[in-house]
Amino acid sequence: MARSLWIPTIGAMNSVQQLHDVNTTDMAAAIRLGCRAMSSVFNADDNDIPFFASRVWPTAELNFNDFHSESHVPGRHLNALLNAEEVLGIHIDEAVIEKHARAAFYAYSGALPLPLNRAKIDGPLVNFLPHNIREGFHALYALAKYRNSARARELAEASIETIFKLWVPNKEWNLEVIEGQHGLKIIQFGGHFITGIARAIGPLVKYFRATGYGPALKLALILKEEAIRTYFTEQGHYSEAFGTHTHSTTCTMSSLAQLADLTHDLPLMSRVKAFYDNGLWAIRDALGWVIENSAANANPDRGEVNNTGDILETALLLGKWGYTECYQDAERILRGHLLPSQLRDVSFIQEPANPDHHDGRRDVAQRHLGAFGFPAPYGHAPIDCDEVSFNMDIVGGAVGSLCEAYRAIVQASLVGLHINLFFDIDKSAVKIESSYPDGIFKITTKRSTPVWLRVPQWAVDTVQIEGVSGAVTLADGRVFIPECVAGQTIAVRFNLPLQTLELKHRTRTIRAALRGDQTIAMDSFGAPFTYFDAFFIS
Repeated sequence: MARSLWIPTIGAMNSVQQLHDVNTTDMAAAIRLGCRAMSSVFNADDNDIPFFASRVWPTAELNFNDFHSESHVPGRHLNALLNAEEVLGIHIDEAVIEKHARAAFYAYSGALPLPLNRAKIDGPLVNFLPHNIREGFHALYALAKYRNSARARELAEASIETIFKLWVPNKEWNLEVIEGQHGLKIIQFGGHFITGIARAIGPLVKYFRATGYGPALKLALILKEEAIRTYFTEQGHYSEAFGTHTHSTTCTMSSLAQLADLTHDLPLMSRVKAFYDNGLWAIRDALGWVIENSAANANPDRGEVNNTGDILETALLLGKWGYTECYQDAERILRGHLLPSQLRDVSFIQEPANPDHHDGRRDVAQRHLGAFGFPAPYGHAPIDCDEVSFNMDIVGGAVGSLCEAYRAIVQASLVGLHINLFFDIDKSAVKIESSYPDGIFKITTKRSTPVWLRVPQWAVDTVQIEGVSGAVTLADGRVFIPECVAGQTIAVRFNLPLQTLELKHRTRTIRAALRGDQTIAMDSFGAPFTYFDAFFIS
């Protein structure tokens, strides 16, 4: 919970290396830079299959991964790149899309129509991780929706049919067929269901929305029943049964929210809200940072931006369903952690020696520009971590979530325009300009319409609306403006209070100073590569 801050003096510069160009305001710029990273990730030594593993400090390199390269990365990146094309109206080089598509199709070309991986670069497709079904469907859904790919639809539908044959609720996978008849090696993380096939609910929902293919929705509903029977209970508790891989928990949560939104399932959305309000706090903090691994011996400050993105997407859907305070959480997550954690300053990355001319050691810093990874709340290098890494799948996860947030800035309905987040956007119906540090927010509608404006809880007592004729109504955290005349600019002003948050991590409390929802200072405990000025009170 936020509390009033003593008048603080924000340090001019940390004694350790503070990063330049930390973004807390520009969502579109973050999406574009992330697309740049995803367009630079192909391994020229491996037929342009994308890299998965990365490390930038103390040594820098990109690497193949025997569990995730072809079966995992293309789906994350195709989902993000093609959504970015739609929401920003930008052009992604078609050669980039084709390389990711080729890698995704290759992953499905093995003994079964499931996303498979090689054990080594020059080997056959032998490893099957149910964990990667989510990413496989993300690739196929994106290609079906945005490129009208008949091949993607054929593979998706064959894959769903195969899953119905080989996976049985409560009994897991048919190992006799998968390993015995087809010679594959099935690899499962602890917990199996949440860290495995449960993750696929979200892209199955997306595939159904894109194609209307009924079996995709049927499989999603079967997985939902298993998820709420054992894991996402009415009480919303978190337990070891979820498994220690926390991204699987958060992406299953966001998947269930997507399914509830599609099917107008209030009891299911209530389950999501219960977990969001209760169990989720076992692994997140007040800025949306989430511990990367929930095991007892895991580093207490090492997060994963994928997880943060899934909390953000869930918050946006809950906000759409009337839980206005969740939009507040979403804005704080964006400005306070997700946007600042993007790699925009690569000056600390030293290019490695590369006498053998390996592609994974070529131009490593620039190829990482725009990446997201495993940050602490205060910077890229969590205390007591011996490396800084930005695994390439996480770029896709973060950018995909940013695309959903960009869509949610303003949404149209039968009762007018709903402005939910204070970020710049210029759409066919409205232009929004957010001078966030100054507390000035300008709305120019391009047609006459009612407007519903979410007001942050901390701004309710100071909000002023200029340029509106007649009275406005403030209720339930929203200002209702009965008519915004086409072409007229409305100015919304409010004070940006200074407040502190105490981020409760396992071994320390991290103090953060916020102005409004934007983080401006934070404890960093001497860590390098930090985002914010040092926090202290004078």
